[in-house]
Amino acid sequence: MVAHSRTPLRPDRLRALNLPSVAVVELDERGLPTVVMAEDGGEQRKVEMIGEIWRVDDEWWRTPINRRYVEVILEGGKHVMLFEDLVTNVWFVQMP
Repeated sequence: MVAHSRTPLRPDRLRALNLPSVAVVELDERGLPTVVMAEDGGEQRKVEMIGEIWRVDDEWWRTPINRRYVEVILEGGKHVMLFEDLVTNVWFVQMP
């Protein structure tokens, strides 16, 4: 059992984990990702394998969320989740 730290929980100290970041994604003729690069000019990596692909359409009654998710493995073995915001056509990368 771990002893209580007696430090009060402060909402201003909470932060979201694993936030998605904007990415530049090159697509093949079928619309599948082939190359991923962070928008901030990060390293460009080729997509070695595509896993699952699915779509989320939600909250149509408020601000709609329309996304296409693509699970990929990049060169070097890094596993990431890509999603395209179908409203803005902007791609994002996120750790699974």
